[in-house]
Amino acid sequence: MDAQTDMTLARIRCVLVETTHTGNLGAAARALKTMGLSRLELVKPRHPPDAEALARAAGADDLLQRAGTHQHLVGALAGCRLVIGASARQRTVEWPLLEPPAAARLLLAEAAAGEVALVLGRESSGLTNEELARCHYLVQIPTDPAFSSLNVAAAVQVLAYEIRRAWREGQGEQIREDARDLATAEALDAFHDHLARTLAEIGFGDPEQSSRLLMRLRRLFNRARPDWIEINILRGILSAAQGRKTAHRPAAVHQEQEPS
Repeated sequence: MDAQTDMTLARIRCVLVETTHTGNLGAAARALKTMGLSRLELVKPRHPPDAEALARAAGADDLLQRAGTHQHLVGALAGCRLVIGASARQRTVEWPLLEPPAAARLLLAEAAAGEVALVLGRESSGLTNEELARCHYLVQIPTDPAFSSLNVAAAVQVLAYEIRRAWREGQGEQIREDARDLATAEALDAFHDHLARTLAEIGFGDPEQSSRLLMRLRRLFNRARPDWIEINILRGILSAAQGRKTAHRPAAVHQEQEPS
């Protein structure tokens, strides 16, 4: 991560307004830190962070220790060029509404140039209309209308994840799996020959339908794309089914040690 990326993420602050339960403070701090965010601002929390908050933070204690505490929302938003408020309730006054992915992209785009804030309200009632009036946009997490109440720390996690996902897309970052040592075409052919012999020996299936059965099995294993270890295991199972004491390992079969 380069310095500019560090600065972009560091300019995104999460503002929690009048939280009631200290556990939510810790859970929110943990949610932010797992997604690479480091700014937490508190507006008139009913109780300051305590032992429960530290326990729920689970290693994100530093975010709680650095969190600013403010008497008014305006202080928590000082210097912000963009403010997005989160609310589950429909409002009588319409605000520009964003889905979480769009809100995340906008926060990142604006954070490249200056400070931005994501504001979440009280556990019981969310943000007031007066507080939303200080927001440029409103973001809603699309929950089930029959039960739309979402814990504030859970909402922080959802929105922080969307920010992380948008940031990763902007960086071109992808989760890459380790390359598998796939079995070759000839190894698969040898396996299918062994499978056909074993099925015949144990009397499995109708001989008149064997060609269709074998074709379906070939399609099955082609979809699975087994690696060398898996092919050796399958050949060993077939050998055991044939009544042999040891697995059949033809010379052409690739040998590989299981990872320790």
